Amino acid sequence: MKKEYLELTRLIERLHRRFLDVLRAELNRMGIKDINGVQALLLANIGEEEIVIRDLVERGYYQGSNVSYNIKKLAEMGYLEHERSTHDRRSVRIKLTDKALDVVQKIRDLETRNAEQLADHGISPDDAESVCQALRRLERTWTDYIHYGNM
Repeated sequence: MKKEYLELTRLIERLHRRFLDVLRAELNRMGIKDINGVQALLLANIGEEEIVIRDLVERGYYQGSNVSYNIKKLAEMGYLEHERSTHDRRSVRIKLTDKALDVVQKIRDLETRNAEQLADHGISPDDAESVCQALRRLERTWTDYIHYGNM
């Protein structure tokens, strides 16, 4: 099982990088040069919500310093609006601008096209669900390790 585990962890990392490459390629096709794949994914994860930056970190999407840097850059480029909380000046609420919502819609369209192409590559909905179940169990295993120190 060790060999399979190591292959799985490396595959997860490669797939994440490849997905960011897909996003970057789509941004290039759309003529969007001012954001990268990570920032586009951040916009997609925020979606139509108004959210506190801390929530993105707590959801496990991003590391604190990375999300802060990307939020700052996205705001400077007109993709995000931000506002400090009146109750806690350290807390910043963010939401997407119309410019960002347009990018997110195009990403959603890309996701739809990619999902439809899975069948062309021999991946059925049952196959995809099986992979998702296995990855959720792996995530739970790693979470247990972080919290309790054992797998």
